[in-house]
Amino acid sequence: MNDQGGIILERRIALITGSAKGLGKMTALTLAGQGYDIALNYVRSEAEALQLQQEIQQLGVRCIAVQADVSVEKEIDRLVDEVEQQLGSVDILVNNAGPFIRERRLFMEYERSEIMDMLQGNLIGAMLLDHRVLPLMRKRKWGRIIHFGFGHAAESRAWPHRAVYAAAKVGLVSFTKTLAVEEAANGITVNMICPGDIRGDNKEKRIDEVLGMSDGETPRGRPGSGEDIARVIAYLCETNSDFITGNIMEITGGLDPIRPYIK
Repeated sequence: MNDQGGIILERRIALITGSAKGLGKMTALTLAGQGYDIALNYVRSEAEALQLQQEIQQLGVRCIAVQADVSVEKEIDRLVDEVEQQLGSVDILVNNAGPFIRERRLFMEYERSEIMDMLQGNLIGAMLLDHRVLPLMRKRKWGRIIHFGFGHAAESRAWPHRAVYAAAKVGLVSFTKTLAVEEAANGITVNMICPGDIRGDNKEKRIDEVLGMSDGETPRGRPGSGEDIARVIAYLCETNSDFITGNIMEITGGLDPIRPYIK
């Protein structure tokens, strides 16, 4: 069972969107290691999700993998319905899924369909998923909601060539802070995690695996790892972290994604 201080509580259920690979996978493994039952979510990465499901089950917790696109309203309802039927009500929601176009483009170079996909995937989907799980969190007087942003999102600065993604995440900043205030009395915390530029295999690595590596773009001097992000999420999910809400937490090694680091 999970929690701190040697107190045994009812096992809680965590739903992590986009969790077959990358930061979502590391979050799922970390929470499973602390005794949470896990609901994985994927869109196309079925093989990876099923393999991770087996790995998590070997840790002695329940785990399911559900295919659903959280940018589609009907699939959001189906996702949560399936989690509730197989595991129970969602206690922890980690909104990790969200499209990102790495290619740099001016706003006028985006297709309208791409604009809508970015907004649906990074803002609307998270809001609708929160809306879907909140009633049972309120009933139980306990809940943890985590959103994902980017470094300095809370400052609402211009981010040339990232206009749509930045607009969606900055909107999510305001929503995070508002929802945190509205739901605080219900024992529900809402926070945003803003990772640094963690790329490729590093998303699934632990801190000790990247300590000897060099990253000249990050003031800390080393690249970030999946564990850097997952350990903060795990802390926010603890019962005694209930006084931390409405925060936009940067785990970036000092990196500013908009303005380059100059030594």
